[in-house]
Amino acid sequence: MASADNPRILVFGAGAVGCFIGGAWKAAGLDVHFAGRERLQREIGEYGLTLTDQNGWKAVFAAADIDYQTKPQALRQADIVLLTVKTVGIEAAAKEIAKHARPGTRVLSFQNGVTAAERLKKLLPRQQVLHGMVPFNVVRLGPGRWHRATFGELVAEASETTRALAARIGDQPGKLLLADDMRGVAWGKLLYNLNNAINALSRETILAELRQRDYRRVFAAAIVEALSLLDAAGIEPAKIGLVPPRLLPHVIGSPDLVFRSMFLKVQKIDPKARGSMSDDFEAGRRTEIDDLNGEVVRLAATLGRSAPVNKAIVDLVKMAEAGVERRWTARELADHVLQRHKSARGFGY
Repeated sequence: MASADNPRILVFGAGAVGCFIGGAWKAAGLDVHFAGRERLQREIGEYGLTLTDQNGWKAVFAAADIDYQTKPQALRQADIVLLTVKTVGIEAAAKEIAKHARPGTRVLSFQNGVTAAERLKKLLPRQQVLHGMVPFNVVRLGPGRWHRATFGELVAEASETTRALAARIGDQPGKLLLADDMRGVAWGKLLYNLNNAINALSRETILAELRQRDYRRVFAAAIVEALSLLDAAGIEPAKIGLVPPRLLPHVIGSPDLVFRSMFLKVQKIDPKARGSMSDDFEAGRRTEIDDLNGEVVRLAATLGRSAPVNKAIVDLVKMAEAGVERRWTARELADHVLQRHKSARGFGY
């Protein structure tokens, strides 16, 4: 039974990320339930739910221990909705939440990009929307098995609700950090997310892609361009990983020996990790590109400026979405994206 001390949490749109976070919170003792696709309901109903991470942590739940529903009516009993759909699904999810959730239900938005929470606040005036951020990738290892493959801790807007959740979870997997400036956190995360499209275009795992400097040169140039625009807009991105935002492109674009010793050795990127956009490519789904590199392009437009590096990346992803798919080698991608951009010829990029 839910209580004030242990509210009923529904992970709505529970795919890879939602199953991992919800399962980690359930392992910490929270009252967590799931809602998502029938395919995953059948899979978890047969195999249960197994979670692992790159530090050796493991949690195993029998099928009978996981309440995974497929109907939006599950929202009616939720005290807290953990929304883990992709940005392209926000409007559809908000429609179901508005229809079925009780007034005052707290909705924790764990979407990529920088505008998801604000969009949800406009769509859900009767609910309390809180901004969250997921820094890590989750990969599927098999039926009912999900693995956290990259670094980072969850971050959420500081509030009475998130403080209580953070206290219950403690220092266990699924740990929740709190922040007052979620706009800065979101932009700090977006700088890392600018690699999602590059990874998808490469058709490589994240680790294999980052081992190739020409891919990293494109990534670094996209970050440099974004930082310049953020400066012009008066926005300070938060430090998300081990590297401060201003140093990030220099580390990313550095020579292989330096990069592997300064970044890859410390960040513990699992060899199995792939970006979520790669999965979208393979499944023929619409991607989140408009809320990633496209966000940089929109910021440039509001400032009366351009963002040619990020715009070129957006255009390539749009071509792939339209069916013009190809694997871009590191050299091909660097030549295509950076050929006309003199700023990309400096140190590291």
